[in-house]
Amino acid sequence: MGRNHLRPIVFKPPIAMMTGIELTFNDNAVATLTVNRPQVRNGLDWAAMDAFAAAIKQAAATKRLRALIITGAGETFVSGGDLKALAPYTKRKDGMRLATIMGKALSQLRDLHCPTIAAINGPARGGGAEIAVACDQRIMAEDADIGFVHARLGITTAWGGARYLLQLVGYPTAVELLTTARVLSAPEAKAMGLVGHLCPPGQAVAKARELAAELSQHPLEAVHAAKRLLRFAVASPLVARHAERRLFSFLWDSEYRRQAVARFLNRK
Repeated sequence: MGRNHLRPIVFKPPIAMMTGIELTFNDNAVATLTVNRPQVRNGLDWAAMDAFAAAIKQAAATKRLRALIITGAGETFVSGGDLKALAPYTKRKDGMRLATIMGKALSQLRDLHCPTIAAINGPARGGGAEIAVACDQRIMAEDADIGFVHARLGITTAWGGARYLLQLVGYPTAVELLTTARVLSAPEAKAMGLVGHLCPPGQAVAKARELAAELSQHPLEAVHAAKRLLRFAVASPLVARHAERRLFSFLWDSEYRRQAVARFLNRK
């Protein structure tokens, strides 16, 4: 099988078989989570949100997973909540439910042991932008756009997007994006550091798979440790200092490192 050949393994969340959330694994331990609801621009209704959360939980339970790619089917990444489906739910308790389901899911996505990549193949709006910034890396098609458009509905981020955005672009830019609800073109998003890589239209998933393959070349434990250290550093420099020493000493006492040093010393 080719390195990026997708096996026909699809995770079907037990809560619903027709949610439009698909989780596939390839032969290199790379998973792809696809929001496949193009009829509503990949908006998430209650069932889709539950299924998205279940898919992230499934990825978290796959300890040998090397990378997770998140994308949307068709011409859209994710448009956030499915406003038509959510229209009858107007009470505060409904807002709390909405914030809690996806807030917990994106927190678990953020803490996932392996690198995560948002393959932004088309518009990422509202909650879709929050999903994108919850990932470790973002690859964006040149004809795609991204916008934290919550203010247009008189709301704010609910799924952790504000703090994830803050870490990426800094306070002044984050305030501007959240309060103006401005939609950014791909070049604009790249220029401000919101997106790391641009690619031609239609190539976001392919480029994400290429990056995932690069991330899969080195020992799983070292890659996972690097991500844990960065997460610790964001939370607390002091915690990160102790964690770095502990993780390094663990990896130092590994057969892979001993063999790598031997190869280096015996090189011609």
